[in-house]
Amino acid sequence: MAGTPASLSGRDEGSFAYLTIKDRIPQILTKAIDTLHRHKNEFFEKHGEKGTEAEKKAISLLSKLRNELQTDKPIIPFVEKFVDTDIWNQYLEYQQSLLNENDGKPRWFYSPWLFVECYMYRRIHEAIIQSPPIDDFDVFKESKDQNFFESRESIIALCTHLQEVVRAIEDLDENQLKDEFFRLLQISLWGNKCDLSLSGGDTSSQKTNIINSLEELKPLILVNDMEHLWSLLTNCKKTREKASITRVDIVLDNSGFELVTDLVLADFLLSSQLATEIHFYGKMIPWFVSDVTIHDFNWLIEQMKESDDKCMSQCGAAWETYINMGRWVYQDHIFWTLPHEFCVMSQVAPGLYAELQKAHLILFKGDLNYRKLTGDRKWEFTVPFHQALNGFHPAPLCSIRTLKAEIQVGLRPGQAEQYMTSEPNWLTTGKYGVLQFDGPL
Repeated sequence: MAGTPASLSGRDEGSFAYLTIKDRIPQILTKAIDTLHRHKNEFFEKHGEKGTEAEKKAISLLSKLRNELQTDKPIIPFVEKFVDTDIWNQYLEYQQSLLNENDGKPRWFYSPWLFVECYMYRRIHEAIIQSPPIDDFDVFKESKDQNFFESRESIIALCTHLQEVVRAIEDLDENQLKDEFFRLLQISLWGNKCDLSLSGGDTSSQKTNIINSLEELKPLILVNDMEHLWSLLTNCKKTREKASITRVDIVLDNSGFELVTDLVLADFLLSSQLATEIHFYGKMIPWFVSDVTIHDFNWLIEQMKESDDKCMSQCGAAWETYINMGRWVYQDHIFWTLPHEFCVMSQVAPGLYAELQKAHLILFKGDLNYRKLTGDRKWEFTVPFHQALNGFHPAPLCSIRTLKAEIQVGLRPGQAEQYMTSEPNWLTTGKYGVLQFDGPL
């Protein structure tokens, strides 16, 4: 890692990392505890006294975790056996090895922010799996579902738009197709604003019709590489043999409205023949409040299919068909919920890296993926994206994120400075976005 800058961490008092560890994470833990408490009657009805005891145990473990964090106790190893326990504990030893002898153990405010934030969500999962028979309970499910239901009007508008485009797709010329591709990419970008971990688990649904806002939002895109994506995919389409495939992989972020925007984009990619196959990647365990798991993915498509709105149900039915045909493939892998930056994926998860290498294009949604792509480090704003990826180049890739962490690379000289003076929090509010490409031009 020679030559790479230091990690963002809570040791920088007043930084977004510091405020996340000090305020947002305890708030998220408190909400998780409240959620368990509100479900105690349901646990009792389902499991009797065992359910009541399990709820108490899970709450006790999460309360202990919150206390450890707030008093900056040492980070402790995982004890409950799970598929990733050994890898996690090895990583804790690695973090220990980076410290001087006088530093003691890794602690919440003095370790890399990416590591401690991932560790916290993994500890929530440990508290739940240590509490059978409620060991499959998702403490974030309610808020994810609420985000979907509260975004209903926006989802209807988006599905209506998609249905109109798909019906007319044969009649669109190349420029119209390109305009539509750019429109749906931008909708997927701004859909990333709906992030429940940023709001501490408070509602963050999409209540306005995003399609009508795209022109006024365009100046807020700090890096806009949509042209590169268009030329890559149209080139694939033109040179594709009849039997061959063009595969686009989407590494998902949030459930609810954002997932709908991603599925709408994926539908368009197939309908326009810019791609023939889409692979989605989600999380194996509940993660960062609103991240997509297989349960969220299937639940959302079922909700769409069963909707009383015609366009929503048509979309849901079409998406189920894509899955049944194998043209949409959902995959998860434990690597996505490890604390490792992506530059070590080829060593830590070589099978996943080899899978990504099969894609013609990989879209990485959201802020956590950007932090892992760039190592969550204190890069200069003008450092090229390719350099910050630190050797992670499985295939041409594009980050589609709204800014919610104090990291951004690949900006023009002077570009960051113009925001720093007028908007001190420009990096963390989700107001600005990037569609940032890395690959052969």
